[in-house]
Amino acid sequence: MKRISVDIGGTFTDCFFVWDDIYIESKSLTTHHNLALGFNAALDNACTRAGLSREAVLGEVDSVRYATTLGTNALIEGKGPRVGAIVTHGFEDTIHISRSKGYGVGLDGVKQGDMADAERPDSIVPRNLVRSVKERVDSVGEILVPMVREDVRQMVRELVDNGAEAIVVALTNATENPAHEQQILEIILEDYPAHELGSIPVLLSSQVSGRKGEYVRSMSTIIDAFLHETMFHALNQLSANLRTSGYDKPMLVIHNSGGMAQSNSTDALQTIHSGPIAGVGGAQHLAESTGIGDVISMDMGGTSFDIGLVPEGGVQHYDFQPAIGRWLVSVPMIHLNTLGAGGGSIASYDRIHKTVQVGPESAGSDPGPACYDRGGLLPTVTDADLLLGYLDPENYANGFIKLNPKRSLFAVEETLCDELDLDAIEVAKVIKRTVDEQMAIGIEMELRSRGGVVEDYTMVAYGGNGPLHACGIAASAGISKILFPPFASVFSALGAGNMKPLHIHERSAYVVLYEPIGRKLFDEYDRFNGYVAELERRGREDLVRQGYNPDETQHRLEMDMRYGNQLVTTAVSFDINRINTVGDVLHVIKTFCDIYGERYGEGTQAPEAGVRVQTIRVASYINGEVVQFKSLSLDGERTVPAPVSERPMHFVGEDAAVMTPVYDQTVLREDYVVHGPALITTESTTYLVERGWRVEPTQQGAVWLLKDSVTEA
Repeated sequence: MKRISVDIGGTFTDCFFVWDDIYIESKSLTTHHNLALGFNAALDNACTRAGLSREAVLGEVDSVRYATTLGTNALIEGKGPRVGAIVTHGFEDTIHISRSKGYGVGLDGVKQGDMADAERPDSIVPRNLVRSVKERVDSVGEILVPMVREDVRQMVRELVDNGAEAIVVALTNATENPAHEQQILEIILEDYPAHELGSIPVLLSSQVSGRKGEYVRSMSTIIDAFLHETMFHALNQLSANLRTSGYDKPMLVIHNSGGMAQSNSTDALQTIHSGPIAGVGGAQHLAESTGIGDVISMDMGGTSFDIGLVPEGGVQHYDFQPAIGRWLVSVPMIHLNTLGAGGGSIASYDRIHKTVQVGPESAGSDPGPACYDRGGLLPTVTDADLLLGYLDPENYANGFIKLNPKRSLFAVEETLCDELDLDAIEVAKVIKRTVDEQMAIGIEMELRSRGGVVEDYTMVAYGGNGPLHACGIAASAGISKILFPPFASVFSALGAGNMKPLHIHERSAYVVLYEPIGRKLFDEYDRFNGYVAELERRGREDLVRQGYNPDETQHRLEMDMRYGNQLVTTAVSFDINRINTVGDVLHVIKTFCDIYGERYGEGTQAPEAGVRVQTIRVASYINGEVVQFKSLSLDGERTVPAPVSERPMHFVGEDAAVMTPVYDQTVLREDYVVHGPALITTESTTYLVERGWRVEPTQQGAVWLLKDSVTEA
């Protein structure tokens, strides 16, 4: 296996390089003006360490996988084309009314409750770029009012004349019958051939989302259109960069559904949060292959803190209607809770509560934290870590970035010391405690909202800053087992390398598996199986179009299910793809009940209220080679190694500086144990072992961080 996978974050570009049995991790600063430059720098570093040239590697490598935050950033910055929309007559205000929830979508709980200051986000589609056509399809797909082609021509002409640079077609009930949307596309291409329409994309809502819900389906398509141009040019630029260096295969792009596809089979919407979700996928593969049970993944990078849940033996949690920016969308996206807390998060003074607030604003990589000495003037989490003695100014990021402690001291003193009436070290402690507690609260809320019990979960911590803050986060959250996986600093990139070619298709379907009033089991087998067969066909065609063998295609059936009229909907994966007998129906119901009980506690199941299916989803994929993880067992005698040096460090809860032993990466061996307080520095990250914790390394560079009173088998 020869593979390159890259995760470009807000601060660092991470590269995981596989060359047969050689695994190499590499990092470089993200170059936002041209992402290919940061990609090349990270790849060149890996190639140099492997003793190979970039051209030789790209000429032989099996694949290049790419996860990007470019679409996320473009949406946040509002950089995109003028989008026009064609809707059904009478639904002209659906987009702007936004189900009357537009004031609070995408905000935290505190801001959602502040209705006095609530403001709707600026609409991506201006009102003067919404046009409607007279047509109507009912809820089962019957055409009630045929469409008039001349009306369509007039609407399109008006949109183009008013400056629309992308056109979205979102008609009522198009998920049940997309005929009218397809006719509009045909009319547009007849009147405005590709050479005349230019680069104006035309997107149909029925092709973007298979679920009912006019607003969320429309917004999914609108955001896809808004990001289309940015992603098209960026991915083409990256692809051209690869071709220039001798790579002649299609570039693969990571999707937020948990898979990947060629760039020509990727919608812009599917790239949102693709990097962090690759990390969740890596955590799932690690949990399945090593048997460590329920996992909560924690990715702390330079810009954000991403939380994902991986329940043992279950399907990953999906967001049914995730918020992207300030808008609800309807796409099958692996659930991810993102907090604005990373190494580059800016610490500011909260005058209302008279304390420190960390994030969500970030210094990013340009100018970066004050200690980067690149013009940053505001204190960040990294500046606090440096002042507390955790970071080596001469050996940060393997020596590629030299840190300036004087800049950190100046930023903290100028911004926070007078406000808090504390010296710089005490302020740095406040920053660390605040960010650790903030992330711990996020983990606890995530677990409790999903029915998890903190004590049952192992925290898998990765990202450049994960090992540095893991002890503080775990202590605040009540977690006693932390695992730093192999190649922790670039684990999301590793997860991208393990992704499968995968396409997910879904559709809304009202299926009552058990009707409690009449005590009747579902018996419309042909209707259900027809839905599944159609979704499988679409997934298989997606994979065949990219050159994969149809005989190698596999399908996984998933359904979003609930009891009666409950609001809680659970995604359940099944080991069968068809329902043909009463026994199959009972098997599906039992699988749902078992998963529900595991997540929310045995006895919480309520089949007497009825069992309903909201959405049918089919994941079509091709299995391939993956990075193999070795055993995480802690068997054998361990000794305490000698430190390479020591230096004073400051810890939250301890008044005076503590002379702390410092170790290098040679202590990450299976026969060593390191008790806190201690610091372990490696080429790519720093492990902070606080008092009361111990480090026990395992094979392949994986590291357990355990409470001293806990023994892990």
